[in-house]
Amino acid sequence: MRILVTGSAGFIGFHLAEKLARMNHRVTGMDNINNYYDTALKLARLEHSGIDTEHIEDEKPLQSRTLPSYTFIKIDLCSKPAIFSLFEKKNFDCVINLAAQAGVRYSIENPEAYIASNITGFFNILEAVRHFKTGHLVFASSSSVYGLNEKIPFSVSDKTDSPVSLYAATKKSNELLAFSYSHLYSIPMTGLRFFTVYGPWGRPDMAPFIFTKAIIEGKPIKVFNNGSMKRDFTYIDDVVEGIVRIASIIPEASPAPFGLFNIGYGQPVDLLSCIETIETCTGKKAEKQFLPMQAGDVPVTWAETSDFEKASGYKPKTGIDKGIPQFVNWYTGKYLPLTKVTK
Repeated sequence: MRILVTGSAGFIGFHLAEKLARMNHRVTGMDNINNYYDTALKLARLEHSGIDTEHIEDEKPLQSRTLPSYTFIKIDLCSKPAIFSLFEKKNFDCVINLAAQAGVRYSIENPEAYIASNITGFFNILEAVRHFKTGHLVFASSSSVYGLNEKIPFSVSDKTDSPVSLYAATKKSNELLAFSYSHLYSIPMTGLRFFTVYGPWGRPDMAPFIFTKAIIEGKPIKVFNNGSMKRDFTYIDDVVEGIVRIASIIPEASPAPFGLFNIGYGQPVDLLSCIETIETCTGKKAEKQFLPMQAGDVPVTWAETSDFEKASGYKPKTGIDKGIPQFVNWYTGKYLPLTKVTK
């Protein structure tokens, strides 16, 4: 298939674009390479995918040197003319929209970035999908939409009317906009609520990355809610496999061709257990600073995944006992050498 992966210099998008290209789909990766976190990591991901990052220019396609069916192009979601031009040229069968301004706490300090990317940018994707008759739109939502929901595990049938961060509100808005477009124009769309994705090439603002970095550097780590936090940590390979499977499944039109799924490991892990696993992997003890709950945060996330497993035929299988060591091995073996080069 002809597939567009937006956010392909990002964590999930990078892994997904590579997997799809290795499956011989004709993949176009798109990203604006913003500086929300270190762009050196984003460029290193693209280099890993065979993209000559020294020659990246706006709206200039670059062919991968190692993945013959992969092309990268730098475009911002907010550039509607550039997006429409790309859709007109490529005639995509499937669009997987992973590009977004991420981060819960960052949204409190920089709300404009979330409205621009997650609302205006997503609207541009919806308009392009409508005008150029894309076969299926798969888009990233987030477990953060569950907000103040106290029922666990979180089910897609639960009410999600109380987001506690602007990031969560924009992701809920994506779901509502997508359903509306799907219903009005009979466009197949599927939203995926991701639960704390981690693994090699992961984001520096996520807990496993933050903890690993601090422990290795001998710096204190902040443990919020005085340590009473649980997260449904989901390994990157499980997430990518889930996306690939869901992308090939067209939702039934009742009352719209729209689907919504949780993608999570399905079992919450105490944050202190995650820290202990990292300590074991690094051979170093963490210096912990116990602090109150942060604004916009929630004490527990837990994905109910039976609908996803039934639809996809896949159950995430990588616990932190396997996933954290693989992440730490990547961090020490590839990321630390990268930081020394960029410095």
